[in-house]
Amino acid sequence: MSSSGTRVMVSGGLLSLDTTEDVRERGSGVARQVAVLPVGSLEQHGAYLPLTTDTLVACAIAREIAAAYPVHLLPPVTISCSHEHAAWPGTVSISAVTLYAVVRDIAASLRRSGVDTLVVVNGHGGNYVLGNVVQESAGTGTRMALFPAAEDWEGACERAGVQTSLLTDMHAGEIETSILLHAHPECVEDGYETSDFVADDRRHLLTLGMSAYTESGVIGRPSRADAEKGKELLAGLTEAFGAYFSLLTSETLH
Repeated sequence: MSSSGTRVMVSGGLLSLDTTEDVRERGSGVARQVAVLPVGSLEQHGAYLPLTTDTLVACAIAREIAAAYPVHLLPPVTISCSHEHAAWPGTVSISAVTLYAVVRDIAASLRRSGVDTLVVVNGHGGNYVLGNVVQESAGTGTRMALFPAAEDWEGACERAGVQTSLLTDMHAGEIETSILLHAHPECVEDGYETSDFVADDRRHLLTLGMSAYTESGVIGRPSRADAEKGKELLAGLTEAFGAYFSLLTSETLH
């Protein structure tokens, strides 16, 4: 078990082995209980990363958070809003309305059990509706946050020595490949070293979908990825989460 009381993960880090007594004990030692919900996707990530990449990334971030802070780690939402990737086999989506309802229902269920604080760890950039869920939580009695923000990624990238900008490293690039090379190297196939593709002007992405900008499904520079960068990216994000934890557990948050 980690110092925060979260048991060792199973199934590639997707699930916890916590019992109800583990949750009770962890909750008794904090002034305010915080739950962490990873949200990923099931969508193409080129020929070398799995469809579950965003879920694996979100879970890796959440797992590191749970090892460093006394939070209640939830299992992931594994299918979300990946409509822009529909041109590739294997991609599966739900509507924004459904994802909104799922997260709201989870927050309401947690609140009934005494957990009024929920952090959504988002692994897929297309889940725009998650921002609305958090936005609308203000004043409802549920404290919510969406993590990581762009600023958190920027700080983590600087720490890790990531060379590609967030604009260019849009999908299956240096960041995602590095995290998987560190956290799940068995999931990374050969080919990322030669799959770089840049398409910085994507202003019609939501109208046309990803296939209008890339044949391979890749937008970014995965050739620059390595496991050490992945390790440092996760460390940087875990450190950045400290400010969220302090804010969400503060008695002065309205």
